[in-house]
Amino acid sequence: MHALQPKHTKISKKEEESLLKELNISKTQLPKIKKEDAALPEGTEVGDIIKIERKDEENNISIYYRVVV
Repeated sequence: MHALQPKHTKISKKEEESLLKELNISKTQLPKIKKEDAALPEGTEVGDIIKIERKDEENNISIYYRVVV
C-alpha cells in the first residue's frame, strides 16, 4: 500500500448486515469499485463491501463504503 493511498478493508458479513440496516439501503445501492482495483485487499470477491478510510489535512477520518463488482 502506498503512503498516500487510503486504507481499504473488507468488512465482515455481520458488519455488512448492520451497515445496510443502519443506512436502510440494499447492497446494490452502494457505490461500486472494480475487482481489478489495485487498492483492494487480497482475497476480495465480487459482492464484498469495502470500507475506505480517508484522512484530510487535519487528520480527521472520513469513511466511505464501496461494493466490489
